[in-house]
Amino acid sequence: MLSGPIRLVGGGKMGAALARGWLAAGLPPQALEIVEPDPKRRGELAALGAVRLAAEADACDRVSPRALVLAVKPQIMPAVLAEWGPRASASTLVLSIAAGVALATLEAAFAPGTPIVRAMPNTPAAIGRGASVLVANRAAGAADRALAHELLAAVGEVHWIEDEELMHLVTALSGSGPAYVFYLVEVLADAARELGLPDALARRLARATVAGAGELLRQSPAEPETLRAEVTSPGGTTAAALAVLMAPENWPRAVRAALAAAAQRSRELGAAAAQAKG
Repeated sequence: MLSGPIRLVGGGKMGAALARGWLAAGLPPQALEIVEPDPKRRGELAALGAVRLAAEADACDRVSPRALVLAVKPQIMPAVLAEWGPRASASTLVLSIAAGVALATLEAAFAPGTPIVRAMPNTPAAIGRGASVLVANRAAGAADRALAHELLAAVGEVHWIEDEELMHLVTALSGSGPAYVFYLVEVLADAARELGLPDALARRLARATVAGAGELLRQSPAEPETLRAEVTSPGGTTAAALAVLMAPENWPRAVRAALAAAAQRSRELGAAAAQAKG
């Protein structure tokens, strides 16, 4: 069971997903403090129970938390770091989920020796099926890493890397990846409709097909290429479709280009945050 106190800065969709996961994992509501300036969002977060809600840093509990979790967008991270850096204890674990914002940028805002972990979760965390990748700074010891792991494990599977540069590709793959899957559903439905299937049926079939395939992949020990081969009869309809999709100039090229674009944008966001902080 998680214990606190935990201070969460940012009560948006990912912040709220983390909070729900922590509470479900046994964190007492009174051990969670959420800082969210938007009054509408604070009203929605009140449904989580007896968690402490604050609109700004000055309204927060004066007790130093075990972990300060920064669940904000990279574009506003410089302002958040300016506000929270001077307030944080050097013994508090700082956990950031902002895309692209480097450990060095975070370290510059906090006292020397502050343990810091960067994490990249994704939106399936909202249903406990998230995939998170973490990287720690040198000041983060075994206990700090264990706490960070526990916080993200409450919403899905957790992986660690040692090379921070890989976080840009992680962001491109798993961080942004759910949107690619949702877009696949849109494209399948649109194509089927254009070819003559009724719109409502096309949308329902596309959604059910992708969701079902994803659940089959999750539950099966087989590799995805094995599952693909099992449903692809030689000379059949699936083989005809895959011959188009798997052509080097089609899906393989498009997916590589998409991941490269997302990774580059992650680097740009990180550079902008570092420049603003500097």
